[in-house]
Amino acid sequence: MNWTRFLLAVLLSGFVASITDWLFMGVLFHNKYLATPEIWRNKPGQPETRSILLSSLLGLLSCAVFLYFCVWAGIISSHPATFHTALLLWLAAPVPIIFSNIVWIKMHLLLGVSHSLGWLARFVVTAIIGNWLIH
Repeated sequence: MNWTRFLLAVLLSGFVASITDWLFMGVLFHNKYLATPEIWRNKPGQPETRSILLSSLLGLLSCAVFLYFCVWAGIISSHPATFHTALLLWLAAPVPIIFSNIVWIKMHLLLGVSHSLGWLARFVVTAIIGNWLIH
């Protein structure tokens, strides 16, 4: 594996995924966050820089792990296989966690839908960039 291309794919997919995070987890249904302010660490008007930075770093880690798994499994050059893996990983990890949170926390259903779609977008973007740069 070419580690330079791998690192470039991780950084590029992390950057693009942060934009999809902003859209799906920040902009879409933004007013629903304000419906239950007591469940969020940051209150309206407080700076969110630290939280955004930590979330972005975790998102970058998820891109790296997903790409490494695809390389390890030998599916990085196959678009259908990486998209299938992205879908399975999405259904196995973020979807159950997010919807369990909806069951147990006063989190609006639409936020769960948008956060779930944001994770799917992250994995799909990472699959596209990985197939383009790493194969």
